[in-house]
Amino acid sequence: MKRVKILVVDDEPIVRESLGDWLKEAGYQVLTAEDGYRALEVVEKERPGIMIADLVMPGIDGIELMRKAKDLQPGIEVIIVTAYASIPTAIAAMKEGAYDYIEKPFSPERAELLVEKLSQYRELVEENIALRQRLEEQYRFENIIAKSSKMQRLIELIKIVGNTNATVLITGESGTGKELVARAIHSQSDRHKQPFVAVSCAALPESLLESELFGHEKGSFTGAYTQKKGKFEFADGGTLFLDEIGEMSPNTQVHLLRVLEEKEFARVGGNEQIKVDVRVISATNKNLSKAIEHNEFREDLYYRLNVVNIELPPLRERKEDIPILAEHFLNKFALENRKEIKGFSGDALEFLLEYDWPGNVRELENAVERAVILARESSITAADLPRKSAAPDHSYVAGKNLKDVEKEHILGVLHETGENYSQAARMLGITRMTLYKKVKEYGLGVNKVDSTD
Repeated sequence: MKRVKILVVDDEPIVRESLGDWLKEAGYQVLTAEDGYRALEVVEKERPGIMIADLVMPGIDGIELMRKAKDLQPGIEVIIVTAYASIPTAIAAMKEGAYDYIEKPFSPERAELLVEKLSQYRELVEENIALRQRLEEQYRFENIIAKSSKMQRLIELIKIVGNTNATVLITGESGTGKELVARAIHSQSDRHKQPFVAVSCAALPESLLESELFGHEKGSFTGAYTQKKGKFEFADGGTLFLDEIGEMSPNTQVHLLRVLEEKEFARVGGNEQIKVDVRVISATNKNLSKAIEHNEFREDLYYRLNVVNIELPPLRERKEDIPILAEHFLNKFALENRKEIKGFSGDALEFLLEYDWPGNVRELENAVERAVILARESSITAADLPRKSAAPDHSYVAGKNLKDVEKEHILGVLHETGENYSQAARMLGITRMTLYKKVKEYGLGVNKVDSTD
């Protein structure tokens, strides 16, 4: 007897019974229901893996039944049975989550073939889930997946720091997973049941960032129609994560330093001092020591933020983590895109290990997602992975000053990424705001094509 349970739902007894008998003969466990209401009772009680439902039924139609069944059991797969005239509706059902549809009248062979294909897909999904669980049990810590010695030492440091209230500065290149580390520290602390609030200091101009952090009073500036609480108030009792702290303006740095020292602040345009108990974790891909030398970052704030420093290694320095990270992303995106992909071919793994990943884990994740979407075989091959242009030539050229070299390098990276500013900034190890300034400064005149980080 095959393991998967199949629920057949049809208001016509002859269709329901004949289809059920065919599937039983093929070795499946079969349940039946005469309408949507009875079907939902069966789903809740018996937890079938597959449901074959007629599109047109009295009471609850096939699409509404599918929605409700997936609410009860998110993993259930649905095949819609439809007449020829309703095929467009059946296709719409696939867009909403149906696995496939079968057209009346259908042969036993057609029905059995479709169910067998879906049954194999479910077995693959379950196998991938089991493999992923075993993988994550061995190498996962609070959403950080790693087996390298560098990352294992970092995880031990997170466990130690998590049990304190110390401010932490996380450093490392873009895409290395600084927010994941911040969340892991929060989850290890006594504050884990309280809010974790994240703010990007590079995403907002100075005036809006201050309002975002400290809130504002009604009428404090044009457009301030109501009082607004800031992130410090929302994070009270928990953790505030300040990403890209190196982009914070000098004026906001002064206000942040006062909050760290006094544990209180006033909203923009207000006088009332608001006391808060917030642990601050910050992150940057900039060299703050150099920023201090150039008067771009306050030294006293740096020491307040950098009680404990956690430096994340780039992916190229922990290549033993690449296979398990790639496998994790493959499982994730294969499930999301309903693709039957078992793993990576030898040439694909060789490519993954040889490439230096300037965009780090974020770039690897994007590459695997693209490969899963484009893959036509049962495994990812090197041809499915993004092709990388040759590394830039860093050899010495007489007569060129540093700005000329920087300008050419930025232009080359923008060309390589198709003028995608987010990806280019990650590869260059700078923020998008800094990249915009450089493009304007050098008059590069490329089109800005942005994407979500």
